[in-house]
Amino acid sequence: MYCKSCYAGRQGSTKSALPSDNLQRAKPAARPEARPAAPDRADESIGDGPGEVGPVSAFSEIGLSRSTMTALAVMEISEPTPIQDQTIPLLLGGRDVIGQARTGSGKTLAFAIPLVERCDPSVHQVQALVLTPTRELAIQVSQVTDAVANANGLQTTLLYGGRSARTEQQALRRGPQIVIGTPGRTLDHIRQGTLDLRSVHFLVLDEADEMLDRGFARDVEAILGHTPSDRQTAMFSATLPDWVAKTAAKHLRQPATAEVDADLQTLPGVMHLIYTIQRDQKIDALRTLLDERDDEAVIVFGKTKHGVKKLARQLDALGYPVGALQGNLRQNARERVMRDFRSGETPILVATNVAARGLDVEGVGQVINYDLPESPQLFTHRVGRTGRMGREGEAITFVTREEESKWREIDRNLGVPFTRQPWNESKAAGDRSRARRTR
Repeated sequence: MYCKSCYAGRQGSTKSALPSDNLQRAKPAARPEARPAAPDRADESIGDGPGEVGPVSAFSEIGLSRSTMTALAVMEISEPTPIQDQTIPLLLGGRDVIGQARTGSGKTLAFAIPLVERCDPSVHQVQALVLTPTRELAIQVSQVTDAVANANGLQTTLLYGGRSARTEQQALRRGPQIVIGTPGRTLDHIRQGTLDLRSVHFLVLDEADEMLDRGFARDVEAILGHTPSDRQTAMFSATLPDWVAKTAAKHLRQPATAEVDADLQTLPGVMHLIYTIQRDQKIDALRTLLDERDDEAVIVFGKTKHGVKKLARQLDALGYPVGALQGNLRQNARERVMRDFRSGETPILVATNVAARGLDVEGVGQVINYDLPESPQLFTHRVGRTGRMGREGEAITFVTREEESKWREIDRNLGVPFTRQPWNESKAAGDRSRARRTR
């Protein structure tokens, strides 16, 4: 549930980086009016012009359709989060937007609401496209978007690999207005002629830093090449490295930039414990932590697919209720693992970085970095699975001798003073107990 009170107790500053003066005054190129002006608007005015809208205290002030307002009411959402507050009026006004806010901040609704508002249900062509890096995130984005789109008479179609494309082809033939997909499968449909993007006027790159990185960049570039050059484009991410803004310059036109907590690299509600540990101590240390866990869910992050499978098998043999999530799983198996994790049937999830981005699972009380991630950005994304929406969480990180240089890089780039100590089973239990009492 997204409300401003969730953020009231956060430490540190929240930076509202609306466009600089020259961007504020710049008039965007004309965009096609995708949806006719509706007479049932709660408030037709969203400000003096694109990029010149001040903060709002409730969705009713933005000027959304009654259908969208009803959908939000059903979701028990009445007030925008900071990232929604800043970006929705800009997107409704036709601006290209780069949005940065940490995980659990409501980024999906920040683009889903204006996306839906700017689509015309009477036109059975793809008008909006959302690209995400993982299948799990695509499914999650689809669920959030559907809640608003269906209320407005819009159809969405989900495209991702690991399952038969035939069902997707049939869905595309029905003329959905919104497509949400991963780059690989989306590009497959374009090349097969089953997906036509010539009518797209609203495009979103979710987790933009990963989407523009080397792994996805080529596919994303190819997909963008099949969309109209005058489309409206939005990029959202929990982290926004400098190179992303530079790369984005060739895809966006006079973009407005909205940043929330950009100067905070770790969540204020997350308690960090960093332990120096020997490699052969790690499995016993992990068991100690799992034995002490409360009823809350735990995500254990490993480095490789093989390592995650092996660790999950070890824990399962020891009697722990565990599931494993890694890229080699078939799609139905991945969905089953996530369903069991969300339901609490297997409250321990061992995962690669496939679970680090975008997954919104309530009640994750602890994240354990069993293996260090490759970058500070991935550390931030992993840790962001806990302490979401103002709740408290705990992040425990193991650092072996072999990982010293990698940890120094993460520590230096995050710029946050972490307390680090040698692993000691009895002392670690005391550290965590004292930290919980003082939070």
